[in-house]
Amino acid sequence: MKGGRFLLGAAVASVYVFLMLPIAIVVIASFNSGKYLKFPPDGFSLRWYANFFGSQPFMDAMQLSLVLAAVSAAAATLIGTPAAIYYVRHAKRWREVFRMVTLAPLLLPEILTAIALLFFYYQIGIGTRSSVGLYLGHIVICVPFVFLQVSSALYNLSPSLEEAARSLGASPLISFRRVTLPLIKPGVINGALFAFIISFDNVSISLLLKGIGTTTLPMQVFDYLRWDFDPTTAAASTVSIVMTLGAVLLVDRFVGLRAMRY
Repeated sequence: MKGGRFLLGAAVASVYVFLMLPIAIVVIASFNSGKYLKFPPDGFSLRWYANFFGSQPFMDAMQLSLVLAAVSAAAATLIGTPAAIYYVRHAKRWREVFRMVTLAPLLLPEILTAIALLFFYYQIGIGTRSSVGLYLGHIVICVPFVFLQVSSALYNLSPSLEEAARSLGASPLISFRRVTLPLIKPGVINGALFAFIISFDNVSISLLLKGIGTTTLPMQVFDYLRWDFDPTTAAASTVSIVMTLGAVLLVDRFVGLRAMRY
């Protein structure tokens, strides 16, 4: 019994090391004092962070990524939450068809979704002349994450609570606002957080749908590595990691990650 627990613990630890080691290497390499991206670093220096924050292309790309992720997460939440409520509480005959259509962007490779959206944009005259197509593309791939999280929260919410509110005279809107929404709030916030992270780190959709003269932070890092191999890209990656962890910590501070366990 003890041997089995030890082997299980060792296997879990190995998986965590495998997942976290590349991230740790990138973070350590971002403090390299040398001229090239390498590990182990030649010494400790913050010069590449100064280079990153002093680079206008990187700052413009980070600003676009933050705005894009925030807008995509908000729009996906506004779309995915009602879709999940309809699917769990009201969908009947076409229930599974509705679910498959909603989850289609998650089931298909992102590059196929991007190509299909690109063809569609050119058919309706949007093309890549503006960032509208980019925003719509990110919203499309973010909606399934909100849908899944809110659906999970609703499945664990007894309908009897809503029925009790209705029996006491509450209208459907008041019942939703005072009973349903507070109870599924962890799922909504968790879905919005997932949508923000997915949008912020996305490459495939941004690669094909970004407007002329605009680029997101992941794409800027990719383009920079084509011509330069200094630790500036590691510094940019570390900033992205810190921002993602910051979003998770904010949710844990104001909502509590324990409340998101269904």
